Amino acid sequence: MDYKQEYEHWLNDKAVDADTKAELLALADDAEIRERFYKNLEFGTGGLRGILGAGSNRMNIYTVRKATQGLANYIKKQGPDAIAKGAVIAHDCRKMSREFCVDSALVLNGNGIKSYIFDSLRPTPELSFAVRHLGCTAGIVITASHNPPEYNGYKAYWEDGGQTPYPRDEEIIAEVNAITDFSQISVADQDEAKAAGLFNICDASVDDAFIANVKGQSIHPDALAASTLAVVYTPLHGTGNIPVMRVLSEMGLKNVFIVPEQAIPDGNFSTVEYPNPEDIKAFDLALKLAERKNADVIVATDPDADRVGVIVRHNGEYVPLSGNHMGAVLCEYILGQKKAMGTLPANGAVVSTIVSTDLTKAIADAYAMDYFNVLTGFKYIGEKIKEFEQSGSNEYVFGFEESYGVSSGTYCRDKDAIVATMLVCEAAAWYAARGKTLIDALENIYKIYGYYKEGVLSITLKGIAGAEDMKKIMAGLREEPPTVVAGAKVIEARDYKNKTIKNLTEGTICQTTLPVSDVLYYVLDDGSWFCVRPSGTEPKIKLYFGAKADNAAAADERLEEIMKVVKGMIA
Repeated sequence: MDYKQEYEHWLNDKAVDADTKAELLALADDAEIRERFYKNLEFGTGGLRGILGAGSNRMNIYTVRKATQGLANYIKKQGPDAIAKGAVIAHDCRKMSREFCVDSALVLNGNGIKSYIFDSLRPTPELSFAVRHLGCTAGIVITASHNPPEYNGYKAYWEDGGQTPYPRDEEIIAEVNAITDFSQISVADQDEAKAAGLFNICDASVDDAFIANVKGQSIHPDALAASTLAVVYTPLHGTGNIPVMRVLSEMGLKNVFIVPEQAIPDGNFSTVEYPNPEDIKAFDLALKLAERKNADVIVATDPDADRVGVIVRHNGEYVPLSGNHMGAVLCEYILGQKKAMGTLPANGAVVSTIVSTDLTKAIADAYAMDYFNVLTGFKYIGEKIKEFEQSGSNEYVFGFEESYGVSSGTYCRDKDAIVATMLVCEAAAWYAARGKTLIDALENIYKIYGYYKEGVLSITLKGIAGAEDMKKIMAGLREEPPTVVAGAKVIEARDYKNKTIKNLTEGTICQTTLPVSDVLYYVLDDGSWFCVRPSGTEPKIKLYFGAKADNAAAADERLEEIMKVVKGMIA
């Protein structure tokens, strides 16, 4: 049906409550009605993410219930054991997060599936941990991560604690899409579900076990207790406050100052324009506090505490670390210290994504570690952890992605800002004891391995027209792929949607081993590269770049040249 028919369907559906219908009737703008109803909010490979509001293309109790009913139908098809093990659900601080969490639990209960929820907000990595800790079949986390306050989202996890992988993700999507009417959704009464033992609240033992596993990733457990390091921390109004402060306290770090204006959960994110630690503006209040406290390190975690941003005081100035910088510094710290202690496994593995810095590969090679590249998205790093455990081929040591995500240890199958914060502070304390900062550590890495520089550009394309523009951009690049960029020849073109790698020098084509994804990647004959992909979580085309040279100035100059030329091709 077209958007007007879908709009009328919602207005006439007896399952839709009066408040929702009143919101829809108040819409006077046909363009707004079309935007809300021209499609269903897609349950993709990462779940749902969208703007809050009434309508089929919005996040609301009906789209959340539909997603959960699809997941419930899939769980039921796995048999009685899968039903009995149930699912655990967590949520962040966003508007409607608690309501969506409880509703998801009650839909599972309405289908005879046991659910576990937390008594309040919890970080995404703890949800990933809790799935296996509680022995559940599945998990759900209600979050829109670092998106603006008008957004919320829904991510599904499977029994290994990772986001649902291929082909299971597509099988669940098919179940969700098969639901065509809200009358097909079963929602239990909460009191009846509690009495039947289906609706359960997790106790503090889950938190304790999670924190113990985070602390278990410390390389030098005494480093923080012995340090005078001063740290400013902000959870950006999100879920990180309690677990981060608990870990740092239990590890013995004495001088931690939390940004008071951002310590309390707030779905409006009232002190920041954009609650994303990738955005330097999110650090405004933290920087002011750091100046007053003469802090050595500033750390910010995003609302669901899976991403972490870091700023370091170096030579009297506060210098931000990018996600790639942080990944390289932690990779060198963890591998170097484990080697020195004799605990680096011979079959160790480092995992990163195709759009992250090549520097970590150079570090992994230097320590004789196997290095694995995966598609963008931490679910693919989680899949690798599972693969290593099942095959015994490798022992996972470290993983990261350029978008400020880090994983150490196998207790969690998603990026974890709690462990990342601990390790960043520990590394900073370890280097400080030797008269160095994390910036000194990064410069030393460059001197050893070469100057790798990276950049990211985002082109926002909102709404119906934006979605069409994204398709046109990707189609245009496939029809007329670039051959020369900023004076360098394109020697390799990877099309992950069509699973091909073209060697343009030799004229050969081979198949990629990675899953299908709408991503284009180009390698230039000077070792530079760039990648183009539509974001899976935001209305954006994202452009990634990398360059390498013998010195910082040359690498920066080359990177700027490539970014300028490619942006001109796309925009």
